[in-house]
Amino acid sequence: MAVDQNTHYRLYIDGQWREGAAAQTMQTLNPATGKPWASFACASPSDVDDAVNAAQAALFEGEWANLNATARGKLLYRLADLIDQNAEILGELETRDSGKLAVETVGQTRYVSDYYRYFAGLADKIEGATLPIDKPDMHVYTTPTPIGVVAAIVPWNAQMFLTATKLGPALAAGCTIVLKASEISPCAMLEFARLIDEAGFPPGVVSVITGDATNCAIPLTSNKKVDRIAFTGGPETARHVVRNSAENFAVTTLELGGKSPIIVFDDANLESAANGLIAGNFGASGQSCVAGSRAFVHRSIKDELIAKIKEKAGGIVIGDPLEANTHVGPLCTLAQVERIEATLSTAKEQGASIVFGGKRPANLKEGFYFEPTLVDCPDTAIETQTVEMFGPVMSIVAFDTEAEAIAMANDSEFGLGSGVFTENLARAHRVSAKIRSGICWVNTYRAISPIAPFGGINQSGYGREAGMQSVQDYIRTKTTWINISDDPMANPFVMR
Repeated sequence: MAVDQNTHYRLYIDGQWREGAAAQTMQTLNPATGKPWASFACASPSDVDDAVNAAQAALFEGEWANLNATARGKLLYRLADLIDQNAEILGELETRDSGKLAVETVGQTRYVSDYYRYFAGLADKIEGATLPIDKPDMHVYTTPTPIGVVAAIVPWNAQMFLTATKLGPALAAGCTIVLKASEISPCAMLEFARLIDEAGFPPGVVSVITGDATNCAIPLTSNKKVDRIAFTGGPETARHVVRNSAENFAVTTLELGGKSPIIVFDDANLESAANGLIAGNFGASGQSCVAGSRAFVHRSIKDELIAKIKEKAGGIVIGDPLEANTHVGPLCTLAQVERIEATLSTAKEQGASIVFGGKRPANLKEGFYFEPTLVDCPDTAIETQTVEMFGPVMSIVAFDTEAEAIAMANDSEFGLGSGVFTENLARAHRVSAKIRSGICWVNTYRAISPIAPFGGINQSGYGREAGMQSVQDYIRTKTTWINISDDPMANPFVMR
């Protein structure tokens, strides 16, 4: 099924499709051409209020409020089936809107359906407990209740995945959600709202909106009826989100950026290490929060590994992300390209050298393309080692000892992903335990699963998404005390 050109997308609020109250619209650019290809309605503060009010109404009254957990799970199973059936159209939309490879967006969308099935299965496994209380004649039990109205903010990269890790556990727990898609490329999310509607979720349970910070994001995250905020994005924006949450005391989780280290020891399988570094940096055109852009390689194998990476990179095809033979597509925005160029310029002034890449492809005159790039750095002070560029750029620094490698890996304000390549099992356990990050891959990279928690530490945020615990994070515990004695309640002014 082909995506129509010049499509206009509307907001999905309280089960209805509508334009924004302020009649504001924006255009979205196709990163492969740099030209507009679709338009979309933007939410105003009154639209945000309508979405939140509808979510709160659905939470406390009507069909969703009275739906049992098993029935909620069945709706999630239905949504998963619809995602499978519409994976190609959703993937192509995301590709046209963000520049990610279609083979990746379609494949990732199909896999995302497993997330919804995982959370569907957990919906009726959320249990309370009877407490062995120390008070005589008291029967005390706990009941899991939905935390409330959720504001979910999703960026333009990996939209279907990052939505699933918020929407899945929240709906399984019985919450209602207002999903704010990125105004840079929201079309796939607005199309996804059609599947929410088709799956049969009652009005108000899920609304999908988009718009700028002033009229949409700030009114949403500061709305006093919002009980929980699930945010994925950059640290600077996250600081605003945290400040906004002071208005509603919403429980907040933040999945932020990263500058992930990958350590390659001298006993590593170099074929595996080279593939891991390429996957961790050039996969998704480097537009991944877990990109392993800081590579630390044992000095004795550094030259050999660089030669192997260079050889493999020579076969990378840069081009139209809709073409099946393309390996690296465009970046989502021109600003990313310009930031990479500025950072590389500074790095060269600091003493780094470009092994390959480092420029825009000469044969691609349109679009926001940048060549896969390897930077050889004399030390960790080089700017490419510290700046998250969100593009296909990796930096390599040599190390001599295990302790030195660990110290360099931990010398970062971020702490999301990390990688270790070694054939020494003891070293794998030892080093992975010492790296300060939320995720560590050993002899692989960028693997994900609905069963495995995902999240970081330090400037990479807090909280975890996916995994069994993530459903509990959308639950509040209610405690009920019942006096089971036939005697009247004791006189409160007579102390025993």
